[in-house]
Amino acid sequence: MSLDHLWAGWRTQYIDSIASQPPSTESEGCILCRLADADDPEGLILERGELVFAVMNAYPYTSGHLMVSPLRHEAALEGLTVDEAGELMAMLQRATAAVRAAYSPDGMNVGINIGRGGGAGVPGHLHVHVLPRWSGDTNFMSAIAEVRVLPEALTHSWEKLKAAWPSSPS
Repeated sequence: MSLDHLWAGWRTQYIDSIASQPPSTESEGCILCRLADADDPEGLILERGELVFAVMNAYPYTSGHLMVSPLRHEAALEGLTVDEAGELMAMLQRATAAVRAAYSPDGMNVGINIGRGGGAGVPGHLHVHVLPRWSGDTNFMSAIAEVRVLPEALTHSWEKLKAAWPSSPS
């Protein structure tokens, strides 16, 4: 079996724009810090815990794409406290359960892009992406037309996930 390559030249502009920005070491101006303080419906917050929160991704790769992030402005995984890391993982478990219930995907991507070189869109504030995936869901719209085709509005995705979100064990 040979390895195929899918070229996504449109990503170069995004990567260059991120590389030209210094990573934020302060919460002032950080989009995730602002979202952590936003009202739930307006900020598309799915759950707010003591130390972490879940929010819809405003620039989703697929419908249902969400992020789980610490409330505290922290860039490094090893910079999280044990309590933050534990709550982050517990919320990720609820996030994947909600995605599974709301979308019935064939699979999921759960991942962290750390630092500019790792592809982090917000390199100063750690966040974990959760994306539902379906067999054959890759298309060439992004590569050819620099466009993503999403079959539902972001607010509808939020409503579906919010309805499927499991209760937090308190």
